Amino acid sequence: MKPAPTHWRELYLCVALTTLATLLLELSLTRIFSVVFYYHFAFLAISIALFGLGLGGVFSYVVANWKGSLYTRLGRLSAVNSFSVVLALTVILAQKNDVTVWDYALIYFTTALPFFFSGAIVSLAISETMERVNRVYFFDLLGAAGGCVLLLPLLDWIGGPSTVVAAAIFFAVAAAVWHSMADSVVGRAGSVALALVLVAFLTYNYRHPFLEPRHAKGQTLANEVWTKWNSFSRIALVHQPDQGRYSIKIDADAQTDIFNYDLSSLTPSEYRDVHLDAFCLAYAVRPGAKALIIGPGGGWDVARALASGSRDITAVEINPIISETIMQERFPQLSRNLYSRPEVHVHTEDGRSFVRRSTDTYQVIQATLVDTWASTAAGAFALSENNLYTTDAFRDYLTHLTDDGLIAITRWGFVPPRESLRLISLAIDALGQVGEVAPARHVIVGRAGKVEGWGATDTVLVSRKPFSPADIDRARGLFAAANMQAVYLPGVDARNEFYDLLHSPAPAEYQRNYTFDISPVSDNRPFFFYTVQPRDLWTFITTASHTAEDYNAVNKAVPLLFSLMGISVVATALVLLAPPLVLGTRLPRQPGVRGFLPYFLFIGAGYILIEVALIQKFVLFLGSPPRALVGVIFSMLVSSGLGSAASRKLLGKDEGRLIKALGGVAILASLLAVVLSSLLTALVWLPWQVKMALTVLLIAPMGFVMGMPFPTALKRLEEWHAPSVRWAWSLNAASSVLGSVGALVCAIYMGLVQTLIIGGLFYLAALAVVARVRFNPVAAPEPGTGRVVLAK
Repeated sequence: MKPAPTHWRELYLCVALTTLATLLLELSLTRIFSVVFYYHFAFLAISIALFGLGLGGVFSYVVANWKGSLYTRLGRLSAVNSFSVVLALTVILAQKNDVTVWDYALIYFTTALPFFFSGAIVSLAISETMERVNRVYFFDLLGAAGGCVLLLPLLDWIGGPSTVVAAAIFFAVAAAVWHSMADSVVGRAGSVALALVLVAFLTYNYRHPFLEPRHAKGQTLANEVWTKWNSFSRIALVHQPDQGRYSIKIDADAQTDIFNYDLSSLTPSEYRDVHLDAFCLAYAVRPGAKALIIGPGGGWDVARALASGSRDITAVEINPIISETIMQERFPQLSRNLYSRPEVHVHTEDGRSFVRRSTDTYQVIQATLVDTWASTAAGAFALSENNLYTTDAFRDYLTHLTDDGLIAITRWGFVPPRESLRLISLAIDALGQVGEVAPARHVIVGRAGKVEGWGATDTVLVSRKPFSPADIDRARGLFAAANMQAVYLPGVDARNEFYDLLHSPAPAEYQRNYTFDISPVSDNRPFFFYTVQPRDLWTFITTASHTAEDYNAVNKAVPLLFSLMGISVVATALVLLAPPLVLGTRLPRQPGVRGFLPYFLFIGAGYILIEVALIQKFVLFLGSPPRALVGVIFSMLVSSGLGSAASRKLLGKDEGRLIKALGGVAILASLLAVVLSSLLTALVWLPWQVKMALTVLLIAPMGFVMGMPFPTALKRLEEWHAPSVRWAWSLNAASSVLGSVGALVCAIYMGLVQTLIIGGLFYLAALAVVARVRFNPVAAPEPGTGRVVLAK
């Protein structure tokens, strides 16, 4: 069977629709997993996706032997995939409060089904179009880029579950086009009807939420009076009837109460909340301060600053649903129009990025329990990184303080201390960088509450210049009034971990010997919350107490990360070994083919390592994780697609040119690793639109070259042994599982710059494969599959 030349356009469209829907589904599932389970499960969503894609490539060997035309088979797979998407979403959202191991297994395998079918579809399409594989791969990447771009507006407009349904609609549309190419009237009509039913369901679900989380993180979602999704989170406005107040709940877990007192007429208990609370420490020491508040949420820190006499308050909130929709547009009355007061200046932006570009100085820079435990879309590739808590961040804060200014950071208090003690390490490092050599005179630490569960909070003040005796007296006054413990005060000989670290003649040695990892972290390794000492990893993974305060919320990701690494190795090995079992006697006898297959493992792992590192590096520059996601992935996919389209003309069958392209990727990755940090820091003041354009310009040259090796090598393998093409595609997908998890390990324990360089080294490993394995030009046709040769 030989289709008409006009079918090429439809085929390109179907490939693009399939990859668009696949990436849209993958990234939207990370958001849903973060809400329904914990943010750690965002990693699992990525692993499931890549694992399913790899096994789907193996399954394509089975589909290739089915009866009927190629287009009919692909149409049926696409239609079935629409149902599998809805099935996976239903299973995820149907879970109750008590999720068992068997429930997780059910979720894993049903969620893998859509990616399994997508892997089979794309693998078949690529293997049957080798004469134009460079163009097919271009539309493969272009479709994925489209899914990336659509993700953010769809999450904002229709929410997480409906975005998943939108992915099912794209699969149904692709099914209709496949059946149209096969001249199947029944198949086309059925697929169109399926797409229309899904559109109707999406519309109904948007107006009357049906497929929505009812249970999350082991609890029933109750008292939600309003909800909205975006790429950051799922935000719910929750009524607290027992307390008579409203709260903002983020991903069904983190919570910020909305301030609702009349500051001009406070009751005694209200006065205590805004004047004599532990979170008022900064304003007790600096009353009436010009303040910058990072992550103000429901406005309590803003109100405390106002109550202390502040008349110039800048509040920087990263989530527009909180800062704009709830606090200023839909429900301003709940906070008595707090964010509309003339003294308050609200900015919707990443706090650290705002500080970087700000030309103002402040007397107080405050961040109270601000974290990233809720996964963002970009956070699918990140652990709980936070650029607010790094040595570089503290240096930025110190340089934006007046001479009497101070930083006020509140974190959870543990015994022995972890997070708050790490803040001291950051302060020691940053103070040294700005010329202050006696950090013990620059720090005050107070603790409120009991260290049981999540009851205690530690507030750390770090001043630009040494604290004066009057400052210390004011701090003592609040400690007494608020019933706080004075953990550390300059000049007070109260021996504890804070005193020992601040007075240690060798802080690095003290940090190295401490029970937890409290060493300072930088923008290159911004994993502040992970306090497991590298030397204790195995012990922690095997013996950590699941009842520890910070286990479930933070350090649980450590054993999960290494479990995923083990799963990834098994998944890659399975994809490596499965095709021989399927192919049987059709396997190539010449050793060169098998020796060439690791090439696809290396470029798959290298690509994802570079991509993950770049996403992390650009978060601070672009101002938010979603912008980094769009900027980096879109730039890489489009430029790689263009490189793929040009690969036949630029590389052809010349091994020397392929080797130069692989070496070029390694060189460009190393150059980016060297220049990115200083360049992005210098240009952070630019408008974000200009920064997005600059992101594309920086990434596109490397992305263009990275798009060439895969289709060039596939064409080479097809001429060598056609049945191995789908095997190679599966290996490339499976190695991305390994690469995505490996990138996290590299970033945590080595750094983002090093992760970029390691990604480049994988391309050098692929170069070594090309140089070692000589090409055998004798083609081995694929027997018994009815392979279609498409017209040029």
